[in-house]
This record gives sequence, structure tokens and C-alpha cells, in this order.
Amino acid sequence: MLRRSRSASVVLAPALLLAAAAAQPQAVEQGAARLTLDQANTIVAMSLEYAREEDFRPLSVVVLDDSGYLKAMQREDGASMFRFDIATGKAWASVAMGVSSRTLSQRARDNPNFFITLAATAEGRFLPQTGGVLIRNAAGDILGAAGASGASGEEDEAAVVYGIEQAGLVADVVR
Repeated sequence: MLRRSRSASVVLAPALLLAAAAAQPQAVEQGAARLTLDQANTIVAMSLEYAREEDFRPLSVVVLDDSGYLKAMQREDGASMFRFDIATGKAWASVAMGVSSRTLSQRARDNPNFFITLAATAEGRFLPQTGGVLIRNAAGDILGAAGASGASGEEDEAAVVYGIEQAGLVADVVR
């Protein structure tokens, strides 16, 4: 049986506290290449607000970080169950390839076998259809991507472009 002496605890406790403090994430500088939760939530809220103002069909909107992980998402009442997966696939494809899903859709027409292989390799997460837009900061760094599904591809794209811009970020989409 292990016995811990009181003096060992006194010595180890400060060392453990220092190690834990060193392991904590450091504060991110203003304008750094990182998408915040507040920015992601603003993108979603403003995208949905735009969709309501324009009278689009109900949407699902997702925001992924630069590693393709979900940062924020909402599915409006009346949006079908597949909308989340489709919006995620559009955003995931954009962030994975570093271009808007509109560009990927155009490229897929020219090289369908390659894009079929990409979709299979990505286990179905890769969807090169209009509605996924890269999110950049003012310096041009990719912060993530936003995707929407529920209306037409052009309407999905317009909604997330609006949301990204309302969050003070740059929507990278070929027009």
C-alpha cells in the first residue's frame, strides 16, 4: 500500500498547480487566426435572420472551425432532418479544400471521378454543392467555413455570406 507523506503533498501540490497552469490555453490575440464561439453564433443568427427577411425556405446553418469541427449550428422549424448533414457537408468540403463549395461544384463537373473518390475518402462528409463558404479574417487566414441547406444553393450561399459579413469577417466565395 502506498503511503503519501504530508511533506510530499506540500511539495507536489505547487508543482501540479504550475503544470496545470502551463497546460491551459493561452489567450488569443485580437484578430488572431481563430474563430470564436461568439463569431460562429453571430454567423448562424445573422444567416437565419437574412433567410427570414428574404422569405427562403427553412434552413439549417452550420459553422465549422478550420479543422472541420462543429462550432455552431441551428436548424429552423420546418427544415428537414437531412439539412444539418447537407449544410455540414458543404462547409466541410469548403474548409477541407480551401475554396467555396460553389467552386468545388464547378470543378466536380470537370472531374467527376476525382470528386466521387474524395466523397468516398471523406466517408460522406464531403459535399461539393453551392452553399458552403470559407470564413477568413482581414489578414486572409482561413478561420473555418459556414454552410447552409434548405433553400436553393444560391440562397443558402447568400444567407451564410451575409452572416459571415455581419460577424465582421470575410466571406471567401467566387461570384
